[in-house]
Amino acid sequence: MEERALGRTGVSITRIILGCGNFGGVGSSPAFFGRGTTKDDAFRLMDAAWDRGITTFDTADAYGGGRSESFIGEWLRTKSAEVRDRLVIATKTFNPMDDNEDHGLGRARIHRQLDSSLQRLGVDRVALYLAHDFDPVTPQEETLEAFADGIRAGKIGAVGASNFRAEQLAEALEISMLEGLPRYEWVQNGFSLLEQRDLETVFPLLREYGLGYTPFSPLAGGWLTGKYRRNEPPPAGSRMTLRPEPYAGYSSDRVFDALEELESDAATRGMSMAGLALAWALSIPELTGVVIGPGRAEHLAPAFEALEIDLSPTDRDNLTEVFT
Repeated sequence: MEERALGRTGVSITRIILGCGNFGGVGSSPAFFGRGTTKDDAFRLMDAAWDRGITTFDTADAYGGGRSESFIGEWLRTKSAEVRDRLVIATKTFNPMDDNEDHGLGRARIHRQLDSSLQRLGVDRVALYLAHDFDPVTPQEETLEAFADGIRAGKIGAVGASNFRAEQLAEALEISMLEGLPRYEWVQNGFSLLEQRDLETVFPLLREYGLGYTPFSPLAGGWLTGKYRRNEPPPAGSRMTLRPEPYAGYSSDRVFDALEELESDAATRGMSMAGLALAWALSIPELTGVVIGPGRAEHLAPAFEALEIDLSPTDRDNLTEVFT
């Protein structure tokens, strides 16, 4: 598995990152805590990913109400020292751990949540730690100072920003420079053929500051896999039956027209729609690696299919235009 340097963190990550957001739940939604991928299935998935060379795992304190981090920690305890040393863990904080619990990026909360994450993961340090969302209440200086505390204490390697808009990221980078605080070294936003806004807004900042980029949802919640069909109800148990809100806007004739073009292109190449959609993302120079969240080991196949395809700039641009 190819690795790339993640911005200026000094950390190298695999181009395919195992997203663990469905371990013990469905993301950070308390309504689904205790559901999602079971511990046994999560162990099988982590084994399969590791055996295929994926050594970067992505999680968050609130995924599954802490279950995701706990599953990873329990899995790690069954592994050799070599595995524990090589695994690169990225975890995040912002969302509440349950209904009616606090959230945000205040200094005291970051200290508390970081320690609880390390305990669940069974490690003394995480290489990569992210603000899981922008906090409109807490000054960015306070958040960055809290991250600086974690770095000085040897608990954090580098920090990144997730779900930040370009202006929020630019403000944080300026504060870091002016105040001598750690800066966000990479960005993790939603990005796919169906979600291209960062190309015009965030990508110029990536290039200007030498930041890494590790997008989540590169298959747009399953929309780029062929799972959803025009004039057909979504499959039982799919994201559109569990948490449709983030993807409701995709249900349009324009999107289905584009999906049908993607399906035709993929068939011509003898590959899956998902594989071609991931190959498109991986062909973008600014992208360091993609976070994929398979439910089962066999769902890893499109990612490795994508790694076999060297999509030309022309083919990449043609696909971009189809979905723009």
